[in-house]
Amino acid sequence: MKFQAVRGFKDWLPENFAKYEYLINIAKNWLKKYNFKEIKIPILEKTELFVRSIGEVTDIVQKETYTFQDRNKNFLTLRPEATAGICRMVIEHGLHVRPKPLKYFTIGPMFRHERPQKGRLREFYQIDLELFTELNPYLEVELIDLALKILNTPLKQSGQSLEDIYTLELNSLGCFKCRPLYREALLEYLKKHKNELCEICKDRLERNPLRVLDCKIETCKEIVSQSPVITDYLCEECKEHFEELKSILRALNIKYVLNPRLVRGLDYYVRTIFEIKAKGLGAQDTVAAGGRYDYLLEELGGPHLPAIGFAIGLERWAISIFGDEEKRGVLPLDNILNKLKPDLYLVLLGKEAIFEGIKLARILREKGVRCETTYEDKSLKAQLKNADKLSARYALILGEKELKDKSVIFKNLKESRQENIDFENLKELSEKVYEKINYA
Repeated sequence: MKFQAVRGFKDWLPENFAKYEYLINIAKNWLKKYNFKEIKIPILEKTELFVRSIGEVTDIVQKETYTFQDRNKNFLTLRPEATAGICRMVIEHGLHVRPKPLKYFTIGPMFRHERPQKGRLREFYQIDLELFTELNPYLEVELIDLALKILNTPLKQSGQSLEDIYTLELNSLGCFKCRPLYREALLEYLKKHKNELCEICKDRLERNPLRVLDCKIETCKEIVSQSPVITDYLCEECKEHFEELKSILRALNIKYVLNPRLVRGLDYYVRTIFEIKAKGLGAQDTVAAGGRYDYLLEELGGPHLPAIGFAIGLERWAISIFGDEEKRGVLPLDNILNKLKPDLYLVLLGKEAIFEGIKLARILREKGVRCETTYEDKSLKAQLKNADKLSARYALILGEKELKDKSVIFKNLKESRQENIDFENLKELSEKVYEKINYA
């Protein structure tokens, strides 16, 4: 029997890991500048947490969660998103009493049982951050700007502008005062087209008609394109809030597109929501998304404490930057993949050289040199061939003659040139080699 990974779950090969690590480090660098603290939350939570936070009538809870009963007959769910778990953590550990704002981020896998396709896996990685405090449009814009700064950083290396690759879409979902008026108007419109809707949307009508706006089926999308828009139903307070937010974005020269039919797949959002979409990714083009939620902590049994957050999909971000089999990326992989190659290959000839070689390799690695060798008594030709296969930058040839003469051969494998390095002891040799690797 030939074993393969479960459908929708992917292995991370070294070259994949190099890409993701590069992007994660960019994100972490920005997040720490904004004083976000890294946390870890469990990948497994009680199912009720997601039902109460995400919404019982959302696609995520109805169709997409990995839910099961454990031996104690408790229903548990692999987390489909991170926000609910972070809110649970804030309540459980009493973090809400700490000085505000509370700023947390986490990086890790999420799980949804969706149909796998380009940019959408059943196990996918997200960079998720949440900010808890009394909110205003300035803080909300700052968070949107942070998302754009993170995504823009790798583009600077390629000479691309943010607008060449990404589009910021913006909407307001109003509040609990004005949303019922919109819900009523939307429901009235959708009922007139009930027979044209898909079966799932027919079921959504009475319980949560806003979910129809998020349907990806073409017939439903056509109906939704003519539906009432929520921005026409905002109360004065929400309207004023949204206008102020847009004016701040303009003042900072942050380009955006208004999308009055934009909804998020989660029920807890109020007022500001946004998505950052990448060109050329097809149907699954949302790389980052988030919004504001004022009552989620309260609904989960905690205090009233508004919050706003967003998540970046790591796999989609990587495709938008580096491309894939179908799409060429805007940033070459060479510099990143070079980090997978050894700096130095130690060619060790004879038992005495092998004995001294393990000491030398140890010293070099402690200095930060990516050093590779095999402690096997092979010929010079065989070892240099292996160094070439591993794409090592340099080779150091050490044999019994070199040990006796206190002089080794240092070879530049890319330029096919070599020189001798004289030394008195291994420490001195390691220092000279380190200097040549870093300054050659």
